Amino acid sequence: MFDSLSERLGGVFDRLKGRGALTEADVRTAMREVRIALLEADVALPVARSFVDGVTEQAVGQQVLRSVTPGQQVVKIVNDALIAMLGPDTAELSIDVTPPAVIMMVGLQGSGKTTTTAKLAKLLKKQGKKVMMASLDVNRPAAQEQLAVLGTQIEGATLPIVSGQQPVDIARRALQAAKLQGFDVLMLDTAGRLHVDQQLMDEMKAVADISRPQEILLVVDSLTGQDAVNVAQSFGEQVPLTGVVLTRMDGDARGGAALSMRAVTGKPIKFAGVGEKLDAIEPFHPQRVAGRILGMGDVVSLVEKAAQAIEAEDAEKMAARLAKGQFDMNDLRNQLAQMRRMGGLGALAGMIPGMKKAQQAMANGAVDERILLRMDAMITSMTPKERAKPELLNAKRKIRIAKGSGTNVQDVNKLLKMHQEMSTAMKRIKKMGGLKGLMGMLGKGGMGGLGNALGGPQMGEMMGKLGGPGGGLPGLPGNGEIPPELANLLNKKK
Repeated sequence: MFDSLSERLGGVFDRLKGRGALTEADVRTAMREVRIALLEADVALPVARSFVDGVTEQAVGQQVLRSVTPGQQVVKIVNDALIAMLGPDTAELSIDVTPPAVIMMVGLQGSGKTTTTAKLAKLLKKQGKKVMMASLDVNRPAAQEQLAVLGTQIEGATLPIVSGQQPVDIARRALQAAKLQGFDVLMLDTAGRLHVDQQLMDEMKAVADISRPQEILLVVDSLTGQDAVNVAQSFGEQVPLTGVVLTRMDGDARGGAALSMRAVTGKPIKFAGVGEKLDAIEPFHPQRVAGRILGMGDVVSLVEKAAQAIEAEDAEKMAARLAKGQFDMNDLRNQLAQMRRMGGLGALAGMIPGMKKAQQAMANGAVDERILLRMDAMITSMTPKERAKPELLNAKRKIRIAKGSGTNVQDVNKLLKMHQEMSTAMKRIKKMGGLKGLMGMLGKGGMGGLGNALGGPQMGEMMGKLGGPGGGLPGLPGNGEIPPELANLLNKKK
């Protein structure tokens, strides 16, 4: 969603970093471009103005202009300001109360409330909560039936539908049922309403008075643009909002709603919808979003995705094989499957620091996302013996594999070369001291330094081009230490 903003800001900062010293005029010119980039991304004018003024005041200080790397210092100031704008910490749901904790979902028509209700219910179920959902939408045809269907899909409880009952009465019945049946959380999916329709707003207030929700979450479509801020203000005047859920964060919106929301409402963005599937919702992490906008990657989210995609048993088997120096085609196939489960090459490139150029190359069609599927097809065309011993593959066998997978012999040769390089790289990572050594290499020499260590000068040159100029990568220390947030996460997964 933030691609265009990220590209514009990246261009501004590349020019700043390319200069040995900065003058106040350089900084002010750059900040004017930052302001234009924010306004083009649909950030509300007062928010953009306040942001740029605050950053400029810090960036023209003597400490920055006289520092050894003034360009990097300016990027850090912008990063800190973005985090402050989005909210300093990840906001949790306040549902540790005497059951049932009530979560009320409000928002405009078509913002995605019903689907988001089911997504949140599924997320809470994973955390061990007993959740009931109740639809209060009597205006939209089949809205209550839609929530019942979603409840079946996530194997969650929904309040039985009583035709003709009004929202306030449904809320009363839902509260009583949740108490009697011992539910931890009751989720109330209210009808979509326009912020100019006072009658519907009064109905929403009446429901809030009866249910006394611990959380009133405003569901906002990221595609709404600047009007999302007006919507948030209107709803905030009627009921005490506790947080915001942004839907369609995976879309091609310009991102201004997300950047403006916290600053205008003072309420944290608690969750972001990142897809159509019922598990496509994640907590909103301001620091990680700021890192992605500025092209610094998001290593912690990458590790979290890996932890979800990789089974502990498979990881242990792989570790045992690598310890013996073994890495065959079956291992490569497992790696490719994990990459697909984690979102494919494009999603991974966006999270790895310094790989923004690689992600852009994929978006422009220079690298085909379907390459993972073609590789899998080639491995599938091999016999079990060939997968275990790739050295058996002679010219005749390669022709058979190419025909069976709909590829050509050159593709098969590339796959074999990739397997050989990965096998060598795995052994080298082990010699470098595992993950700690890998992080140190990234910190000291950037992508080029890592490439040199794993695959020699040619790989180093290629990875250096992908990663861009300038030694270590943002957010990774150059002393071989793992960032604290990442270390904590890895320790939890052990």
